[in-house]
Amino acid sequence: MLDLGDRISVYQPEQADRKFPQELNTNDPEKLREHRKSHLVGACRAFAKWGLDYGFAGHLTIRDPEHPELYWTNPMAVHFAEVRLSNLILVDHDGQVVEGDYAVNQAGFVLHAAVHAEHPDILAMCHAHTLYGTAYASQGRPLAPITQDACQFFEDHAVIREESGQVAVERGAGASIAPAFKGVRAAIHQNHGLFTVNRHSIDAAAFMFMALERCCQQQLMVEASGCEPIEIPADKARYSREHVGSDYTAWLSFQTDYDHLVRTQPDMFD
Repeated sequence: MLDLGDRISVYQPEQADRKFPQELNTNDPEKLREHRKSHLVGACRAFAKWGLDYGFAGHLTIRDPEHPELYWTNPMAVHFAEVRLSNLILVDHDGQVVEGDYAVNQAGFVLHAAVHAEHPDILAMCHAHTLYGTAYASQGRPLAPITQDACQFFEDHAVIREESGQVAVERGAGASIAPAFKGVRAAIHQNHGLFTVNRHSIDAAAFMFMALERCCQQQLMVEASGCEPIEIPADKARYSREHVGSDYTAWLSFQTDYDHLVRTQPDMFD
């Protein structure tokens, strides 16, 4: 084991006076709310930048810090690139919008509400109908640890076969899916697509979704080449997961995108 001293990650600088992203540390619910909402908007804008949009499909959620039975989410039928602070909506587990002007995506409410309701520890959740993730999900199998990137999800994702291929629009449809998220940070829903959840931040959930999509792409590309990939041994895969796949590392990775978006898309905060 590496001796990190007071650091929680090997990626934190050993020199304390270096410029480096810092996590928000506050007990003020209003400051925390604005922070979570701002980073939810940033996550939506990042999804647009990464090309993860597809019509009105795609739902990102983060719990409200003062009312954890409510969650903030992107508005229905608004492109990820057009999500901003002023059009976020606050939704309860019954799918009722309690703050904001826009409607909620029914499929997003059915699945996300079920997961948030069953797992009080889950702060954030991401789902989108992506090209490679949906293609890989059609096979109904887990990701193999064939790259360091894929090790992020080694023994830390589920394959869900319940309700596979059926659009979740009826109340209660998420009940059979929600249990699968216990103790994991990602899921591949057969014939549907990818989900990530996080107990740390929307930042980490968003970056891990992008990473999962890329891992599905890598797996499909390797298989299409006709070559047999060499899997990373389990002990080395776990070691890599602890470093490149931690919640902190995912949060840190997202800060590069968030800071760039803040500088280049100031309308996020309108």
